Amino acid sequence: MIRNPIPWPNGARCAVAFTFDMDGESLMHVHHAKDISDRIVGTSDLRYGPEVAMPRLIDLFAKYDMKQTFFIPGWCVKNYGATIEEVLKGGHEIAHHGWLHGSLRDMSDDQEAEDIARGVEAIVAATGEKPRGFRAPSYTMSHRTLGLLQDHGMAYEASLFGDDIPYLVENERGYLVELPSHMPLDDWTQFVSFSDFGYRQVIKAPSEGFQLHLEEFDAMWEHGGFWCSIWHPFVSGRLARAMQIERLIKHMHEKGDVWFARMDEIAAHVNGLVERGEWEPRRHTLPYWTKADT
Repeated sequence: MIRNPIPWPNGARCAVAFTFDMDGESLMHVHHAKDISDRIVGTSDLRYGPEVAMPRLIDLFAKYDMKQTFFIPGWCVKNYGATIEEVLKGGHEIAHHGWLHGSLRDMSDDQEAEDIARGVEAIVAATGEKPRGFRAPSYTMSHRTLGLLQDHGMAYEASLFGDDIPYLVENERGYLVELPSHMPLDDWTQFVSFSDFGYRQVIKAPSEGFQLHLEEFDAMWEHGGFWCSIWHPFVSGRLARAMQIERLIKHMHEKGDVWFARMDEIAAHVNGLVERGEWEPRRHTLPYWTKADT
């Protein structure tokens, strides 16, 4: 069903990335800056992510010797130093997720440039290295974003939904590897009901979320795809859901021939294939449309 399957390392059937957006209360600072001091209940929920869930998740991945990627706003990198140290000690990647989880589409040119630059600076200060990848907060990638990521020397982007395997997003300056997912693999769509953001839905049982991820994985395994899940620690780091994540990991190991990798490793693999002429990915020029096209 995938016409142009990508050759994965060591003959693996598929690639798997458990990615996490550790937003902390950056969300509250964006949406409720004026009265955040009175948003105590919601803030306590968001702080559960970096303070309780993250150590639990890091221990879980250590148990299975898995290195994964955490997309973290620069503000959280700066304010949760102990958590960042644990992520790095575990061998995981810290990738860019904006400065304060603001909507890039709603920013001016200068505002978005500053937002991305501040996030880069925070990650460099904490890790000693520039981030290699980026996911736009709330998937709000703008027409400027690709160029700004190129300005900072990034290798991959992870906000889009355009394929079942990696592809390239490019402009006149060159390309970045796109490492796509899709909304059903974002735990927000299944488990979040948050009054502070006016977001209410019927929450699924953890076992239902497991079944969705299981079936999506089995399809990727069958056809050679790229399974990239998007989790939020304050959501899926809760005990019952974390247990289902481990159940999912066990299923993947039982299936076998799975390449578990950090996002920067997957991007490097794709780049290597392209540079050696061993595989030709699909290419998307961004933005897809401009005002002049209407």
